[in-house]
Amino acid sequence: MRVMRFPKTAGDKESGSFNAAWKRTARSLGKLALRLMVTAPALFAVSAGSAADQAAPYPRMAPVGAYLMDRDQEIALARSAAPESISRDATILVLTRTGYETAIAGSNGFVCMVSRSFSGAPDWPERWNPKIRAAECQNPQAARSIAPLAKLRTAMTLAGRTDAEIMERIKTALRTKEIPPLAPGAMSYMMSKSSYLSDDGDHDMAHVMFFIPFKDGANWGANAPGSPVFGGSYWFATPDHAAETATLPPLSVLLLGVCSWSDGTPAPTHQM
Repeated sequence: MRVMRFPKTAGDKESGSFNAAWKRTARSLGKLALRLMVTAPALFAVSAGSAADQAAPYPRMAPVGAYLMDRDQEIALARSAAPESISRDATILVLTRTGYETAIAGSNGFVCMVSRSFSGAPDWPERWNPKIRAAECQNPQAARSIAPLAKLRTAMTLAGRTDAEIMERIKTALRTKEIPPLAPGAMSYMMSKSSYLSDDGDHDMAHVMFFIPFKDGANWGANAPGSPVFGGSYWFATPDHAAETATLPPLSVLLLGVCSWSDGTPAPTHQM
């Protein structure tokens, strides 16, 4: 099944150079990618009619159907997150009206899926954007300790639960070891050329991510001038949630851009 490519905006270039659009948007795409994939599903509750809602580009959730895909296309897009040598034997999840379900049982421990806008942090402006399609393929370590968070959050979100209810349920699941602690070496591929990560710029970015049990990526040089590594909190998009973050286990995501898409074709290179 051929994966449908999302159209680029007028003026986008096909060269592998770091064009002007990437210079303007690489940082925002990096932040987005840290929160989009299955690693950071939604903790949201929108107050309809508030001033903040009026200013937001997507003030409320669209009908659930706007976020769903044809099943075969979703399977193909999920597989395109990683090179075929990895994704061909991976477990594939697809989104339904009640949450993620297993479409194909794999054999190598990897889990591939397509996150939607509400897979993002609750303070991300595009968390209700129905165009978002973020393909990801987690390695076995992430699939055991990160994917369960995604599935729990997504199911509760689609059931209409509030941010507070979702967070309390996550804390309970982590405390009781229902969801295992982060396993060493947990990482994820996001190398699909058919993903749509944001309305900004070129909409996509070929990269890999690493999950670490620390509050930030300073020991990795993340976010330092000239560093190719971008780091951010798993839990929130902005640093304005110190009190909430303090009640959660330290968890950060490190992002590193790569020079090719999962099919081996060149991808734009960029620095954060």
